[in-house]
Amino acid sequence: MKIGITYDLRQDYLDQGYGEEETAEFDRLSTIEAIDETLQSLGHQTERIGNIWNLTKKLAQNQRWELVFNIAEGLYGIGREAQVPALLDAYQIPYTFSDPLILALTLQKAMTKRVLRDLGIATPDFAEISKADEIKNITLAFPLFAKPVAEGTGKGINATSKIKNRQELETVVTHLLKKYNQPVLVERFLPGREFTVGIVGTGNKARSIGIMEVILKEQAEAEVYSYVNKENCEELIEYRKGEDALARETEVVALAAWRGLGCRDGGRVDLRTDDKGLPNIIELNPLAGIHPEHSDLPIICSLHGISYQVLLKMIVESASERVIFQHGIDDKRAD
Repeated sequence: MKIGITYDLRQDYLDQGYGEEETAEFDRLSTIEAIDETLQSLGHQTERIGNIWNLTKKLAQNQRWELVFNIAEGLYGIGREAQVPALLDAYQIPYTFSDPLILALTLQKAMTKRVLRDLGIATPDFAEISKADEIKNITLAFPLFAKPVAEGTGKGINATSKIKNRQELETVVTHLLKKYNQPVLVERFLPGREFTVGIVGTGNKARSIGIMEVILKEQAEAEVYSYVNKENCEELIEYRKGEDALARETEVVALAAWRGLGCRDGGRVDLRTDDKGLPNIIELNPLAGIHPEHSDLPIICSLHGISYQVLLKMIVESASERVIFQHGIDDKRAD
């Protein structure tokens, strides 16, 4: 199969003057090389497309692919992760991972929590703050947790994210509003264990491929899976295979959320337990990082004896069902 690869290369944006944190969600060259080489090892013909501007040029030149392996995060706007999939939809080109609706929804954490709540899936009580004068309206009991509403990779999360009183709430939320120029999600702090569940497949074919517990080492920023902790995970984090009864409970909740929202092909669901020991959804990651050694989803696979090649094979096989469907439509039009 002819597979194009869309992505945002971190170095491209660093060269343009963007900062380390601004580009945290973009991919290293080693990630692109790993995907490219692995897809070729699976027998596919590949082409590195790059970001949405490169994709636009190639589409205008009438270039096409049977499938696009899409990990492009996008740079601007609340729908930045949805932009490449939306463009590919317009040209009726199948791609891996979730559709524009799901990628736009899950990037906006407060809206995701509203949908989860409607589905009856546990997630911490929360408030969404769009401007500083709304802070006074928060009535949630402390401790709280604050983060930008539409960022990933721990951006905007550090030791101050756990908030113990109203003065800290005012300081932290005001800072986040100014720095990230977007609403801030304030939610009840979950004091328990933290897990992430790896999932492959779509709909009733979705299944867990493993559970991983995230354990902060003594020298890590305390109590938060922060930007610094993630960037230095080899030194600051212990990743442990989740095997006990509580870990298995997180798997059930994660799959319910994945299927309920309609996520596709592969990704992660992050959970933490509340003061009663019950798993709550923190975030869904339908466009999860996929560096073979540094990203959580491949780390989960490694802990559970699944190779990087097998992971990509499962993702492509799931997406390939849409390739077959699209070919069927094209054949009918030709008739």
